[in-house]
Amino acid sequence: MAGGFVAVLVIDAHFPDAGSLKGKRKELSSLKAQLHQRLGCAVAETGHQDLWQRAELTVALTSGSLPALDAAADRVQRWLDERMPQGVRVDRHVVSIEDLWSIDQ
Repeated sequence: MAGGFVAVLVIDAHFPDAGSLKGKRKELSSLKAQLHQRLGCAVAETGHQDLWQRAELTVALTSGSLPALDAAADRVQRWLDERMPQGVRVDRHVVSIEDLWSIDQ
């Protein structure tokens, strides 16, 4: 079985300027598109869909090299910190492909 690693980042973001769900969705749509286009992430909104000023996103990254994966996850963290100075929390989880396969067995 081929080796590799997956990083899952759970992002808790705050949108203080969003005055409605529509306003939040506009900001969130831009954020998700940029994470995908600029940083090559798979992104999904996974929580707080009914709150105006909060969002939870889950981001996935994969690499054949753990150092390369850590560097990519660090780039995502730095980009978020620069883009969202009002505050963002990122929880990072890394797992090997072998460990993922063993979950099913």
